[in-house]
Amino acid sequence: MFFKRGKLFLAFLLLIGMTAVSIARAEHMKAPEFPRGLEWINSDPLTISGLKGKVVLIDIWDYTCINCIRTLPYIKEWQGRYSEYGLVIVGVHTPEFAFAKKIENVKEAIERVKITYPVVLDNDYKIWSLYANRYWPRKYLIDADGYIVYDHAGEGDYRKTELLIQELLKNINPKAKFPKPFTAPGLAESGGRCYLITGELYLGYEVGQLGNTEGHIPEAVVTYKDNGQYQDGRVYANGRWLNLAQSLRHALEDKSLNDYIAIKYHALSANAVIKAAKESSYKVFVKQDDSFVEPNDRGEDIKVDEAGRTYLEIGQSRMYRIIKNNKFGTHALKLYCESDAFEIYAFTFGSCEKSD
Repeated sequence: MFFKRGKLFLAFLLLIGMTAVSIARAEHMKAPEFPRGLEWINSDPLTISGLKGKVVLIDIWDYTCINCIRTLPYIKEWQGRYSEYGLVIVGVHTPEFAFAKKIENVKEAIERVKITYPVVLDNDYKIWSLYANRYWPRKYLIDADGYIVYDHAGEGDYRKTELLIQELLKNINPKAKFPKPFTAPGLAESGGRCYLITGELYLGYEVGQLGNTEGHIPEAVVTYKDNGQYQDGRVYANGRWLNLAQSLRHALEDKSLNDYIAIKYHALSANAVIKAAKESSYKVFVKQDDSFVEPNDRGEDIKVDEAGRTYLEIGQSRMYRIIKNNKFGTHALKLYCESDAFEIYAFTFGSCEKSD
């Protein structure tokens, strides 16, 4: 979810091998003001003018975005290190999917990942547009006079960002002494190794990457047949599925678990964005390479039933961590569900192994 959805732009990024983009702005650009009337979490409404004299880090993010999630350890660490010196972090939550507009979903996510800094809900992309943004995540540093002095799109450049935070804070706290920049464990920056992986896979008729010959029929239920021939980077359905703009939703209750979503991918880890049902939770059973997931390959959201079947308990609309392989490789992943509430939006993947 590094960029706003668009196949041509995705192809361009993959072509040039970009994993993060730093985009230079005109020097001394005045930071746009936050629009009035937006909902705020963890804070009363803030204003750029009211934050004059502070150093402000604006983080445009979405709670379902894996790239955004991977930046959070740094942002939370910076808040703990530098808030007493005048750093104010503002999370601008601009949703990629419709369910992520609901404040109760955002609040649940913020509580789950332990965000305590202010977050403003940018459901209508007002702040996104004021900052001429196209990316998740996007970070802007604003100096004590209210000018944008740095911005960065995507992951990475954490050391550079933190050193600039320190520099800006020293302008208002000349005698302050700061620690060495923080490095989160398990990333390439801390000695780990990262690999080229399958790109994010979307479902739904707007920009879905469906590999079935039946294709998408907008707002219609289609009976899909999986022939078992998978192309890496495509999504395959089996059974009856409703085609929605941003998702596929299971179209019947299937006690025999014949219906599923399948992908072939190359990565170290795999995740899926799945919407919860209104009335109660439901289970999505998971197989990797046609077997239930082995203990050493299970992501943190995988559970096991009495019969030894691996599954996800879908109780919140969010990204679920499914696979966490010890070694990089190519695999097939299948998600089965008996419930007609099963609605899936996207698959995302991880590329970095932990350092020793």
